[in-house]
Parts: sequence; C-alpha cells; structure tokens
Amino acid sequence: MAKQVTKQFKIMAPGGKATPAPPIGPALGANGVNPGQFIQQFNDRTKDLNGRVVGCVITVFNDRSFEFEIKSSPASVLILDAIKVEKGSGTPNTTKIGKLTKAQVEEIAKEKMSDLNAGSVEAAMRTIAGTARSMGVEVEA
Repeated sequence: MAKQVTKQFKIMAPGGKATPAPPIGPALGANGVNPGQFIQQFNDRTKDLNGRVVGCVITVFNDRSFEFEIKSSPASVLILDAIKVEKGSGTPNTTKIGKLTKAQVEEIAKEKMSDLNAGSVEAAMRTIAGTARSMGVEVEA
C-alpha cells in the first residue's frame, strides 16, 4: 500500500546552516516532522550553499515520514547577492540602492528558470527585472 500524504508545506531556511531553533523547529514540529532529523538531512543536502536562503517544500506522510525538495533561492536574495547589499530600498521609487547589468539579470533568470512559470529566458529576465525595480535596484536595458 502506498504512503498517504497528510500535509505539504513550505519553509525558507539558510542552506547548510539551518538549526531546529525558531522559526524552523516549531513549524516542523507543528506539522508532524521530527525537527532534528529534518535539519540533519537538509544541512547535508545544502552544505555547499554556505548559508544562502533556499526554499524547501516538505511532504509529510501518514506514517510521520517525510520527503523534501530543495528549490532555488528567492529572486530577491539573488538580486541582493549580485549587487552586494544587505536589504532593498524602503522607498524604491525614489531611493535607488544599486544597479544590475543585463548579464547579471540573465544569470539570475537562468538560475531561477526551473521555479518560474516563464516560457523563455527573456520572459524570466523581465520577471527578475521587475522584482529588482520593486526593490529599488536600477536595471540596465
């Protein structure tokens, strides 16, 4: 008999450096996942990311076992990484915090392509450019 899915949820965690401390541990425990077991497996799979935040989709089965899928980092994290800034602008329409080149936007779009619902790299680049503009980052045409 196949395992029955009881719950599916998403979390964001630093790759390779996750701990069972709040907010991750309580979220896992509340959904029936053993936090220690999950953190150990998650850190093993993401040890090469050095603390970069990644998304994770966790599927819990009726026998309390689980599977998880690692997604790419959020576009905003990749954009901030590319321009080497800590956080986005509080007033993005007036205060600009940096500039992205077309090559940087294309690199981010290619990395996120599997998680975006874009049909082509150009469409993904427009999505990433829009995210950047909403964070106060100028995008070169």
